[in-house]
Amino acid sequence: MLSTAKKLYDTDFNLWVEETAKLLKEGKWDYLDLENLIEEIEAIGRSDKKALKSNLEKLLLHLLKWKYQPSKRSHSWQYSITEHCLRLLDVFEDSPSLKVYFEEVFDQCYRNACLLAARETGLDKKTFPDVCPFAKTDILNPEYLPD
Repeated sequence: MLSTAKKLYDTDFNLWVEETAKLLKEGKWDYLDLENLIEEIEAIGRSDKKALKSNLEKLLLHLLKWKYQPSKRSHSWQYSITEHCLRLLDVFEDSPSLKVYFEEVFDQCYRNACLLAARETGLDKKTFPDVCPFAKTDILNPEYLPD
């Protein structure tokens, strides 16, 4: 049965997921494709971390554009700021432990956002401060917009 589960993983992933869930619910541990199950569980964690970084970079990018290009502010930018803030809050609601990861990657995400903002706006990268001008508590407030 185990070799069947491994084959199923390669031929019909969705069915493999359904069968794996069924085996787990039934406590049939000897039939589980543990190698691929472990790989998939680890991939979920990596995916959540990538989503956190992506949403944080997009949030910081739009906050920078909002702050440093006030004449070009738009509802679209405002929407994007709120959207990515809410996505981060959803991540933290589902996985509070990712708040630690948020702290770990914050400075890197800010540097990336500065580079992206410079490329997108045409402003010199030196326009943006080396240290993030937005408080973390502010950027995690869906109502927040910098002056």
